[in-house]
Amino acid sequence: MNVLVVGGGGREHALCWGLSASPLVDTLFCAPGNAGIALDATCVPIAAEDTAGLIAFCKQNKVEFVVVGPEGPLAAGLVDQLEAAGIAAFGPSAAAAQLEASKSFTKELCARHNIPTAAFGRFRDFGAAKAYLAKVALPIVVKADGLAAGKGVRICETRAEAEEACAEMLAGSLGAAGAELVIEEFLRGEEASFFALVHGDQVLPLASAQDHKRVGDGDTGPNTGGMGTYSPAPVMTAALEKRVLDEIIVPTARAMAAEGRPYTGVLFAGLMIDNGAPKLLEYNVRFGDPETQVIVPRLKSDLLTLLQAARNGVLHKVNARWHDDTALCVVMAAKGYPGTVQKGSVIGGVEDAGKMPGVTVFHAGTARDGDALKASGGRVLNVVALGKTAAEAQQRAYAAVQKIDWPEGFYRHDIGWRAIQRTNA
Repeated sequence: MNVLVVGGGGREHALCWGLSASPLVDTLFCAPGNAGIALDATCVPIAAEDTAGLIAFCKQNKVEFVVVGPEGPLAAGLVDQLEAAGIAAFGPSAAAAQLEASKSFTKELCARHNIPTAAFGRFRDFGAAKAYLAKVALPIVVKADGLAAGKGVRICETRAEAEEACAEMLAGSLGAAGAELVIEEFLRGEEASFFALVHGDQVLPLASAQDHKRVGDGDTGPNTGGMGTYSPAPVMTAALEKRVLDEIIVPTARAMAAEGRPYTGVLFAGLMIDNGAPKLLEYNVRFGDPETQVIVPRLKSDLLTLLQAARNGVLHKVNARWHDDTALCVVMAAKGYPGTVQKGSVIGGVEDAGKMPGVTVFHAGTARDGDALKASGGRVLNVVALGKTAAEAQQRAYAAVQKIDWPEGFYRHDIGWRAIQRTNA
């Protein structure tokens, strides 16, 4: 079978790495890919947003299955258009992708179906938003309704700060994404992520992960797309996973089907755990980044078989089997991230790092310039290690990071601290 992965980041490298091991795959393509993905798939220079180009490529190259990585093309209806062209694709329809594309849609769905989440209000008018802010407890969370590339969430400690965030977003600082706002109760507790494959009301649980969003050691500095992660998340006990499925994910799948937006694909629930009780922070309608980089290496089952089962509605016929090891990922980013970064710096030692036992290096923002590997984005490399414990995985990952020669890059030095602290408690 010829398979195409759409996207070019670390998530897509992990997906290509996993799919390349499937005996069902004859030829694996990735559009547009990156320098690391080129080691596992044939990269083609077609943008993830170029729907017509992707469909034409699939027809010309007899692609039988497409896996869409990023949220933008999903929200824009890429899966709908691939399926209409007779090409099987993994991912939700544009109607179902509203779970990520519109925070207000998800909040209203939760309210209608009693799915536990934070209290909220939704606003298009600054005056109404300001009046609401005068009555709520602080801190408070201001979110752009639409897709904002990870920049649409502000945790505000004061009313003045919250009013400023509302004014900026409604004035267009995030474009169309901020035309509507969700102002949300600040939830306390421990964050975790849980992933499941869904087709209509069928749900197959996958795995948990825990991300490090802040750019600096000790969870300091601005939020990012993620500076590192690990799986499984120790906070997600078997009992808690069952609650997440029973109270959040399964009710969501049933609600979407009942409301005429049946969901197919992977559902990524961002959760807040407080005293053993889960609440939904947000949904993503695709595999997470960098969470995918620690979930795929733990997977024993054939990845393609699972994704096809979700698309074909036969999740009851498959199961997901896992290695017991912990996987831990350290993100290496270009200096300046999550702000403006300088592209084009040369990176050495990546092959040496990848040869270490239990280590895989997934590329996120890299490109080849002749024989040189160069940085081409903000988050550039994902150094992933497996270990019997989180501490062992952490030690291996950082030993591999030391092999990489990249003066213009940086990374956090404490990825996994919460899992290790919990294990040692």
